[in-house]
Amino acid sequence: MGRSRYKITEPQQPHFVTLTVLHWIPVFTRPDTVNVLLDALRFLSKDGLKVYAWVILENHCHLILQSNALDHDIARLKSWTAKQLIQYLAERNVRQILDQLAFYKKAHKTDRAYQFWQEGVHPELIQNEEMMRQKIEYIHQNPVKRGYVDEAEHWRYSSAKDYAGAAGLLEICRAW
Repeated sequence: MGRSRYKITEPQQPHFVTLTVLHWIPVFTRPDTVNVLLDALRFLSKDGLKVYAWVILENHCHLILQSNALDHDIARLKSWTAKQLIQYLAERNVRQILDQLAFYKKAHKTDRAYQFWQEGVHPELIQNEEMMRQKIEYIHQNPVKRGYVDEAEHWRYSSAKDYAGAAGLLEICRAW
C-alpha cells in the first residue's frame, strides 16, 4: 500500500478508504454493477465487517469500515468484486471497458488478463468522533459536490439516507 501514511496501522479500528476503478473507468453506471459491490459488503458484514458510511460513484467508492482484520477484509472485497465485475463485463461483451482494464493493467500482474481496481485504498485511521463526522459528511456530500443531486440523501448509492432517518440499500452501523 505504498507510503506509511496510507497503511492500515490499526486493523481493528475504523478507517476511511477509497476504492478506485483502474484509470477511473466508469463501471458503476448501472444497478447491476453497483449491486456486485453492495452484495460483497453485505456478505462481509455477516462476517463481522462494520460499515459506518458509504457512497458509490461511477468510478470509485468511499467507505468507513471496521473489522477484526480490515486489511484482509478489504483484500477479499476487492478480489471478489473484481472477479464478479470482470465476469459481468465479459458476459455482456463490454469490449471497450475490458480492453481498458487490460491496457492499463500493471505489468507485474502477469497472472491475469485484467486489473479492475487501482492498487491501494488510501486508508485513513478514524482517530476521534470529530474526524468520523467529517469523513461521513465528505462521503455524503460527494455526489452533491459533483452536481449529481441537490441533497445528499437523494443519491441512491450512499448511506446519507440512513443518516437522514430512512432506510438505505445497505445496513450500516451508526454506533461509533
